[in-house]
Amino acid sequence: MADGVLQDKVVLVNGAGRGIGAEIAKLAAREGAKVVVNDLGAAVDGKSDADIGPAQQIVADIEAEGGEAVVNGGDISKWDDAQEMVQQAVDTFGQIDGVVNVAGILRDVIFHKMTEDDWDSVINVHLIGYYNVARAAAEHFRKQESGAMVHFTSTSGLVGNVGQANYAAAKLGIVGLSQSIALDMQRFGVRSNIVSPSAFTRMIETIPIKGPEGEARRKRQEAMTPQKIAAPTVYLLSDLASEVTGQIFYVRSNEIMLMSKNRPVRTVHRSDGWTPQKIHEHAMLAFKPHFLANDRSADYFIWDPV
Repeated sequence: MADGVLQDKVVLVNGAGRGIGAEIAKLAAREGAKVVVNDLGAAVDGKSDADIGPAQQIVADIEAEGGEAVVNGGDISKWDDAQEMVQQAVDTFGQIDGVVNVAGILRDVIFHKMTEDDWDSVINVHLIGYYNVARAAAEHFRKQESGAMVHFTSTSGLVGNVGQANYAAAKLGIVGLSQSIALDMQRFGVRSNIVSPSAFTRMIETIPIKGPEGEARRKRQEAMTPQKIAAPTVYLLSDLASEVTGQIFYVRSNEIMLMSKNRPVRTVHRSDGWTPQKIHEHAMLAFKPHFLANDRSADYFIWDPV
């Protein structure tokens, strides 16, 4: 069998006990990588006790197919745990070449009812956790002058969603994090990209949708599987993507979309300066045709996956 696109590379995947993370870990191993399978094993809301059983099962699945993997039950929201899981990759397999930040939790609640704990818990896993893992890997990547990072965002942050201010803020923050890593570390041959997945996982299934839309969602479930997210992610880890960095890709079933970044849309200028009244009468008149609607992601991505 020909070598895979990740042959002889070492990859750390967090949140890899179930869903998208598990599929990425298994495909990475099939493509020749040695994999550190990290998962704390908590519930979707992050409240239950840790259980590394699911991560152990993914390691067993990889080994049954002839691959190499080890389990890690660390908490990415803790600096020391993130340092240790990266070091485990180096100690076990001699190096680290890629990290995938896909772990996540949800604490959905309408904004005026959101508690401090609802906010902190989600930010700690997604934004602080992703930073912790990326920062731990960065030291090794810089020294070896190579490495790839893939971080997961969401259309909840890129477009918007109801009841997810904590999640959306974290996920949009991750876009800024990835862009900064791409800029800061390009001199060392290190790449950083974003995947925004649309797939049916435990997290998606916690969002209640009733009536006709609920039935439509169930019909889409067969097409939007976690397995469909694995191939683009593994590609971004590989040397095939050596010229791809600082980008955002939305993946849904067999669709891959390159997402835009925030850039100026329209500029207005007054040589005599602005007053509130002039802004209303001049600037807003020029800007309004270019305003984007306050859509939810479900309002924007209205066509069926293909």
